[in-house]
Amino acid sequence: MTRQGLNPRHEDLPYRPCVGVMLINQEGLVFVGRRIDQTIEGWQMPQGGIDLGESPEQAALRELKEEIGTNKAELLREMAGWLEYDLPAHLVGVALKGRYRGQRQKWLAMRFTGTDKDIDVATEEPEFADWKWLAMEALPRLIVPFKRDTYAKVIEAFRDLAFPTA
Repeated sequence: MTRQGLNPRHEDLPYRPCVGVMLINQEGLVFVGRRIDQTIEGWQMPQGGIDLGESPEQAALRELKEEIGTNKAELLREMAGWLEYDLPAHLVGVALKGRYRGQRQKWLAMRFTGTDKDIDVATEEPEFADWKWLAMEALPRLIVPFKRDTYAKVIEAFRDLAFPTA
């Protein structure tokens, strides 16, 4: 048990149930956003908590709207199983409102059905300062180190979906 004012022990905290979205545009490129709240430059794909009673697909569409200003996307595939990652020790008790040791994620690949003009990261509660489309293989070098293994697994699961549709 943790006492107020002390960092909780990593192993005492649960994983946050979360959805992650690999949003793929018509050119076969993947959306990434540069996080506002990091001291090092950190890019990531949209992700966020799954609310009680939400399916992963419902959560994904809600998170897209909240984080990038649009939910113009259709489901391509849901990754089998869940992926977990742990926060680095210095973020336990700080990140994720201090309540989680990391995240347990269900990843979805979605095709973006809008245009770049539909994307606006200046949302009501912004998480991204900037965004871009890039080749799937470029993701690992932009991601914070503690998420790289997760991203490698997501890339492997969805690699066959990153192709131009036009």
